[in-house]
Amino acid sequence: MFLFKKKKEVVGIDIGSSSVKVVQLKDNKGSLQLLNVGIFPLSPEAIVDNTLMDSSSIASAIKNLVSSLGIKIKDVVCSISGNSVIIRKIVLPSMSQEELEDQISWEAEQYIPFDINDVNMDFQILSPDGNDPSKMNVLLVASKKDIINDYVSVFSEAGMQLSVVDVDSFAVQNAFEANHDYSSEDILALVNIGASIMNINVIKDGLTLFTRDVQMGGNLYTEEIQKQIGLSSEEAETGKLLACESANAPLRNVILKVNETLTQEIRRSLDFYNSTANDDRISRVFVSGGCSKVFGLIDSISEKIGLPVEKLNPFAKLQYNEKDFDPEYLQEIGPFMAVPVGLAIRRVGDK
Repeated sequence: MFLFKKKKEVVGIDIGSSSVKVVQLKDNKGSLQLLNVGIFPLSPEAIVDNTLMDSSSIASAIKNLVSSLGIKIKDVVCSISGNSVIIRKIVLPSMSQEELEDQISWEAEQYIPFDINDVNMDFQILSPDGNDPSKMNVLLVASKKDIINDYVSVFSEAGMQLSVVDVDSFAVQNAFEANHDYSSEDILALVNIGASIMNINVIKDGLTLFTRDVQMGGNLYTEEIQKQIGLSSEEAETGKLLACESANAPLRNVILKVNETLTQEIRRSLDFYNSTANDDRISRVFVSGGCSKVFGLIDSISEKIGLPVEKLNPFAKLQYNEKDFDPEYLQEIGPFMAVPVGLAIRRVGDK
């Protein structure tokens, strides 16, 4: 969604519900070079329902991770999702970018369930409206100022400056477009399944056609394994990731049932898009997030929606020195890193 521009460099920092993830990229003669990557776990109490509950521990995690990687840059790009952000595709009278910037607050009031003075907003003009050429489709994004201020405070406490706030779905799209080949005619679904939130973004030629966040993710596996098999949280987490190597039939059965639950939610969202999309039907699906590593999930999604499903690789086209980065390690952590890679592509001053 956002083109790489030669502007002041940043660090991409993804504050997820289970960990902080950091990526630093450099523009190297028109290509992207990986300079730093790292993950630092967070306690389950640090973030609850997308709310930063323990700012000090989050700031400490950021500070420790950035320090351990030797990162000197202070400008940060982070992202939000779920109930922290409102994303609406709206239809407005055709106008220029400049005119819409002047009018967006007034136009957006009817779509945002908060006082317009209490939110930060951004927008992107998508395309002329297919039913009325005098109108245009606009993607409206808004978040309450107090939520953004919480992130500003956390990064400030960590000795850094929050310069750009993105949205998880759009960050994943950045990572995808920088690393995968696709046709401008392809309709693609990007599904990012984190610990507590699933982001679904349907795109065509760099534009979002449909986006939805679902409050459901990898924690569902852990909870069901604990409940059905009686394991501790740590044992359940390990079992979730090692199910493909396990001969434990009850464990595999729980994994497959949760796969079915997540798959049904993905199918419901994609069916809703397809029902309103005329001929612009989805042709391929790319999955990212830790859940893309879970036994059988990719196959379950492909079988239920009847489309090719691939893992998104956020490092596929990045340049890096193999003396500094083990390719096997990057492959191992790749599913977790789509959001921070997408954030690290941004630059200070981007819209």
